[in-house]
Amino acid sequence: MEKVYEELKALRGTVEAMKEEIEARFMTPEEDLLVEKALKEHRRGETISVDELKKELGR
Repeated sequence: MEKVYEELKALRGTVEAMKEEIEARFMTPEEDLLVEKALKEHRRGETISVDELKKELGR
């Protein structure tokens, strides 16, 4: 069981490293800040759904 746990920890680290690499390749630092800002707004409930936006735009 201990071995499985250690392997899962190693995999988690690998996944996090891959995530960071993907973000670094596809987003500029400015874009990364905008994504972080958007995520914070979403967590605070300050965003609307796509469906709500479509209704507001009359589509």
